[in-house]
Amino acid sequence: MSQPANPDFENMVRNSFARQGAMSLIKAELTSVTHGTAEITVPHWEGLEQQHGYIHGGVVGMVADSAAGYAAMSIIPRNANVLSVEYKLNFAAPAQGEQLVARGRVLRPGRTLIVSAADVYSIEDGREVLCAIMQQTIIVLYDKK
Repeated sequence: MSQPANPDFENMVRNSFARQGAMSLIKAELTSVTHGTAEITVPHWEGLEQQHGYIHGGVVGMVADSAAGYAAMSIIPRNANVLSVEYKLNFAAPAQGEQLVARGRVLRPGRTLIVSAADVYSIEDGREVLCAIMQQTIIVLYDKK
């Protein structure tokens, strides 16, 4: 990928993440941001579980959407913002273990539309198990904070 359109992209992404109440609600942490990628971790706690004791699929979708969205945000200009237009999520395995890790990346940068993806892993006894794969389309909104 080319040079960052915003040299201060990491601060822009981290500030946006800090304002996201939904991520705070699920105890998520933005653990990494680089140009074109973002990583979010979430501890497995009882409040996130569905009836079988797995982390709820809605939570898996939340962190996948945010990780891929923040990867997209890392490549846009300072005067722009991003918004998810659509995503498709495939579950590969139950989300169990001690925590989730969602790794987002930009697949195709664009001025108006960005295609990004995220892989979500559950960490179980130090081993990563792929539990979901997501691809999304992001729209770039200019002069919108």
